[in-house]
Amino acid sequence: MSRLGTAYLRGLQAVGRRLDYGTNAFDREWDVLVVLDACRADLLRSVAADVDFLDRVETVRSVGSSSSEWLENTFVGRPETARTVMATGNTWTDRYLDADAFAALDEVWKYAWDDALGTVPARAVTERAVALARERDPDRLVAHYMQPHHPFVPDPLDGDDGLARTGSHSNEGNPWVSLRRGEVSVERVWAAYEANLRHVLGEVETLADNVDGRVAVTADHGNLFGEWGLYGHPMNTPVPALLAVPWAETTGVDRGTLDPALEPPEPLPVSRVHGESDERERLAALGYL
Repeated sequence: MSRLGTAYLRGLQAVGRRLDYGTNAFDREWDVLVVLDACRADLLRSVAADVDFLDRVETVRSVGSSSSEWLENTFVGRPETARTVMATGNTWTDRYLDADAFAALDEVWKYAWDDALGTVPARAVTERAVALARERDPDRLVAHYMQPHHPFVPDPLDGDDGLARTGSHSNEGNPWVSLRRGEVSVERVWAAYEANLRHVLGEVETLADNVDGRVAVTADHGNLFGEWGLYGHPMNTPVPALLAVPWAETTGVDRGTLDPALEPPEPLPVSRVHGESDERERLAALGYL
């Protein structure tokens, strides 16, 4: 990004840090909250007709333009957190959440990261969320999937331009950098983004068939495709297209169709699971470094 572009973004962020925006998920009714990382409301609405378990997709305003903001603004200081169990593939939990504040915080990314995919497989989050629902019977359950956030797992165009996977450097395979540079079309990235959403929705349907209660499907933030001259999801950025996230509901019924096999290591020592270098590599794979 040019110096002028950086100054422009920093100016927006200065404003964003002073604004209160969005509705906290705890202020709505749900038993199970499915968080689709970086999913725009218009994206989910565009595929909802092809998904049997989803009907009307509302648009709500997120409490953050990035995962770190959303995590802090959703959970920190909320008394409901103490009665909430969370299974998450999002790597920011280690920096922004206190595990002791939850009834249980299962950081699936610490032990189920797939180096070949450069992300946490959706099935890993499904298995852990179902297991926790049955074992803990929590007041509230959160399942935070990394998809449709890139890397785009089922990339429909063979990955010939590197959008299917990201490497160890932030600009390698980062679709938002490629879009900003004009190296790839909006249509190309949107197709991969949509395919990644369809991929994870299959797991959300499996989850809904193996938990009981009111299931809400939402996102922590969206993605910018050039709106206001910006791309991706920079933090503290109060751009409407970035803050507009979906809210859809369905009813979960545990039909016992999934028998979770994945279990976290016990104990889960920090030094063995995610040293600083490992954490940096995973953040880079998701385009954050």
